[in-house]
Amino acid sequence: MKSNIITIMKKEFARFFKDRRMVFTTIFMPGILIYVMYSFMGQGLSALYSSGEDFIPQIYAENLPEAFSEMEGLPVEFITDTPKEEAMTLLEEEKGCHVVAVFPEDFTESVAAYEVSSGEEAPQVELYYKSTSTDSSTAYTMMQEILASYETSMVNKFDINQGEGPYDLASEQDMAGMMFSMMLPLLMMVFLFSGCMAIAPESIAGEKERGTIATLLVTPMKRSHLALGKIFSLSAIGLLSGLSSFIGTMLSLPKLMGGVEGVDAGVYQVGDYLLLLAVILSTALLLISLISIISAFAQNVKEATSWVTPLMIVVVVISITSMIDSFRASNNVMYLIPLYNSVQSMNGVFSFEPNVAAVVLTVVSNVVYTGICAGILTKMFGNERVVFSK
Repeated sequence: MKSNIITIMKKEFARFFKDRRMVFTTIFMPGILIYVMYSFMGQGLSALYSSGEDFIPQIYAENLPEAFSEMEGLPVEFITDTPKEEAMTLLEEEKGCHVVAVFPEDFTESVAAYEVSSGEEAPQVELYYKSTSTDSSTAYTMMQEILASYETSMVNKFDINQGEGPYDLASEQDMAGMMFSMMLPLLMMVFLFSGCMAIAPESIAGEKERGTIATLLVTPMKRSHLALGKIFSLSAIGLLSGLSSFIGTMLSLPKLMGGVEGVDAGVYQVGDYLLLLAVILSTALLLISLISIISAFAQNVKEATSWVTPLMIVVVVISITSMIDSFRASNNVMYLIPLYNSVQSMNGVFSFEPNVAAVVLTVVSNVVYTGICAGILTKMFGNERVVFSK
């Protein structure tokens, strides 16, 4: 059994790696194009998020001057009866507190008495916020605008967040996790699918079109050996394409993020990459299996490519769930759903919240589904109407 499978794998590897153009376009070109494209995009893709029109920021204020509490029409709500320590905890945990504003005790008097020409430090208002929270970032911007307007009316007699800080409670890891977990699962699934799609139709539908698969089927080889040999070899090539795309993405991320402070791909550890690699490998196996089954029904490569397109749309739609909190897996049972489990596992790794049990369940289920697909492909190879369809 092993010798037959290895023979098929060697045949597929020889066909692929002897074609230099296919090697370049399938393995090297995706990573190169991704790096070049996203490097040029730079700050153009800096995402700008805004909260809903009915959003009213909750500003927890310490020593709030009466001048602010008496203002009418402000698009914020000041809360003054909560201690600073408790408010900071609520802000960090994102439990209804959007900004913590700390005013000096004698703010109004200090502002009135301050002279710009004195050279002394101006009264300072400290604003604590969490930039990984859309609501907190929006509230921070609104509070800055309110204070800036007040400062202008007072002839620049106080400063905002001019101290040592830090005022942004989101860590470098939080920032990287938020951005990467939203983008990379979608990108990785698309890259993996593209790599698999570039080779599977040619290997199966192409051999049907050329008539060479019929020669293989008349040899004393089990149909299951042929199916497994093709799936294993094509998965290995698809994985190389996916890794190339992944490397290009990771190298271009600093430029893609436009130099946003606090975003660094280096915060991921070796364990995170190992979990990601396991998910990528099992996903490549499953995608190759699915595309191989579709290709086996097609009469030629062109037809196989057109039939695979709906599957690509499904993969993209499922991958978008990584950007929507409400679609995230709520329990481990959901990691049995093919393709969705891969997206959610990648999301967990990139957001620094990997569920090892869920990743293991994802990998095992993907391998099981691959085995089922291999069985289906074996049955198809044994059906002459499918193999010799014209």
